Amino acid sequence: MKCPICVDENLVMTDRQGIEIDYCPKCRGVWLDRGELDKIIERSVSTPQSQPRGDYREPSRHSSNHDYHKKKKGGLLGEIFNF
Repeated sequence: MKCPICVDENLVMTDRQGIEIDYCPKCRGVWLDRGELDKIIERSVSTPQSQPRGDYREPSRHSSNHDYHKKKKGGLLGEIFNF
């Protein structure tokens, strides 16, 4: 199947946690078949979210005051759409 956006690029099919996802390696567009979005929503709702542990933050180990943030995984959706 060809990418509807890139036209000349073939879609790659992958299975993520039992959900078949088609994506374009060129534009990174994602296409789902009928019912697959519902499966993703059901699983994201049923997956327990981590609870915050309060306002404690470990002191910075860096001497500068730059406000760096580590990129967090997006839970179930991050696992499914991580190409």
